[in-house]
Amino acid sequence: MQDLQQQTFLNYIGGAWVPCASGKTAPNRNPADTREVVGHFQMSAAEDGERAVAAAQTAFDAWKATSITKRAGILNRAADWLESRADQIGNELMREEGKAANLARDEVVRSAQTLRFYAAEGQSLAGETFVNDDPDMVVYTQREPLGVVTVISPWNFPISIPARKIAPALITGNTVVFKPSSDAPLSGLRLAEALIEAGLPAGVLNFITGPAGAVGEAITRNKAVRAVSFTGSTQAGEQIHRAVDMSTRTQMELGGKNPLIVMADADLDRAVDLVIKGGFSLSGQACTGTSRVLVDAPVKAAFTEKLLARVARLTVGNSATGSHDLGPLATARQLDTVLGYLDIGKQEARLLCGGEQLKDGDFAHGYYVTPAVFDDVARDARIAREEIFGPVIALIEVQGYDDAIACANDTEYGLAAAIATTNAQYAHRFARDIQAGTVKINRTTTGNLINAPFGGLKRSSTSTFRESGRIGLEFYTQIKTVYRAG
Repeated sequence: MQDLQQQTFLNYIGGAWVPCASGKTAPNRNPADTREVVGHFQMSAAEDGERAVAAAQTAFDAWKATSITKRAGILNRAADWLESRADQIGNELMREEGKAANLARDEVVRSAQTLRFYAAEGQSLAGETFVNDDPDMVVYTQREPLGVVTVISPWNFPISIPARKIAPALITGNTVVFKPSSDAPLSGLRLAEALIEAGLPAGVLNFITGPAGAVGEAITRNKAVRAVSFTGSTQAGEQIHRAVDMSTRTQMELGGKNPLIVMADADLDRAVDLVIKGGFSLSGQACTGTSRVLVDAPVKAAFTEKLLARVARLTVGNSATGSHDLGPLATARQLDTVLGYLDIGKQEARLLCGGEQLKDGDFAHGYYVTPAVFDDVARDARIAREEIFGPVIALIEVQGYDDAIACANDTEYGLAAAIATTNAQYAHRFARDIQAGTVKINRTTTGNLINAPFGGLKRSSTSTFRESGRIGLEFYTQIKTVYRAG
């Protein structure tokens, strides 16, 4: 494998790999061992963003006119390219983001599957024909691409999230400006590389790296940008949503404070498993991760005992050196955020276990924290209301189903929610009563299918257009209604 330590990666604009205008780069470090540099990346600014948008605008007409079968062929060849390099790219993803090796490789494969899904679905997307009283007239709709689309993606799923944005944008005939997170840019670059190697024409996809504060406005507020798809914090998403031109579409998938309700009739061992997977997988760094566990009073003591026993067996470490249940947090900033909330939690509630920063030996150069469980958490506590994005669980006692639903819905977020129950009536009511875009019954709050819609309610989303599935194509197309006589 090529040594990335000294490698400098470039932007891709208008069909060429180019340095940013300033010539400045920044190192991308391994959060499991910050002594390792996973490449150096361009520190782009407004000038680079403007060049990328201009290149995408120039390429649009020709790409729009490209046949759907040629577009689909490029997506399928890009999927082949990713799959043939899944081990390599998965290893790079693990090193730049801290994800477990098997999960990192799975994400690469899932991204290839996403490209294939949209290559197929995009070929069947069409308008409608409408009956009318005039026998000499035909009325129909046709779908057309929007134009230049900006994609801004996060670090926690650095290849699969941009894949589910870029693939539907390209298959429907749009051109793309893609800015990955500065904390995990290499995985996004590999996705761009896959599409370029598959034969994507110059300017159709433009890839730039750099701080959002420097480049963000240039790639979102430019009049040529017709749509912005963003996944990240609610605060950042709201800023983009308010700043763009009225005619610019936005698709915002934002934060969450996702509850898992454990009813008195639940299989407690299974419920514990759901909490472990939903709350601590990816070190709690998933927007759909479980962060609030609402436990019915009659079983709270038994459930808590079982949960603590499981948490005590979890291991923390570097996936490059062995199999562990939790890896590092992805960035120094995220470590500081989680440690800050742990301090807040200790003032608000009772820490049952974990919450320690690991600093010695193999942990000395990484961002490691042990999984934490808080009890006696008040419903208005900050750790019960604010997104932490780390391995921190808040236990909240509830009194039956109605109280659990009221508590679960008492949040500004509405991304994902789950219930553990053996009662069919509770399961049916939960799907109706819960205020969340993703609803799970006896399943973990995390995870979504490639072919199913994904998105949140309330401040977890703009609630305009969903991602994933066939419906994910709609954001990238506009409809014309045609009346044709004769």
